[in-house]
Amino acid sequence: MAFPQTPAAGAALAVATRFYTPALLNHCVRSYLWGATYAAAHHIDFDAELYYVAALLHDIALTEPFDCHRLPFEVAGGDLAWVFGVAAGWPSARADRAAEIIVLHMRDDVAAADDPEAHLLQVATAWDVVGRRPAEFSPEVRAEVLASYPRGEFGAEFTECFRDQAERKPASAAAASLANDGAARIAANPLDSWDR
Repeated sequence: MAFPQTPAAGAALAVATRFYTPALLNHCVRSYLWGATYAAAHHIDFDAELYYVAALLHDIALTEPFDCHRLPFEVAGGDLAWVFGVAAGWPSARADRAAEIIVLHMRDDVAAADDPEAHLLQVATAWDVVGRRPAEFSPEVRAEVLASYPRGEFGAEFTECFRDQAERKPASAAAASLANDGAARIAANPLDSWDR
């Protein structure tokens, strides 16, 4: 599956490659691929560049250089995506959309008809993090994506990121996720059995 080939897409990949650990980088790239695969299967039209940038930057505030000790990581990440978008030459409204997509990926489900990019990021990250909607992703697609972007120790690393967020920001969506058995759901993700 092809990635967008635009200056903003290339810059987002450069930022992601520089600041993420290998496990988080692969998660963000997989999030784009899972979402694009799901969109094709469900005939969802979406803005590929906008979705790619949001997918690559959606966890950037889990990294030490961009962590915010007061804001939930998705809000801080959305703010950074807005700065990134404006710096990339996007109109303010397009940068707003990137921020909104990142914030919404940690909120209640968004319908594809209301916001296709936020819907795709929700579906993709829920699949990659806790294995939600396994029937949507065929064994062939799983094998292809994981061969190129393996999970490694993603589950354990991501759980630790959320634990850190929850400890410092107890009212955050990350804290709510862990309180809802998030660590156990991450550990039980069926994708990990595909990546051994």
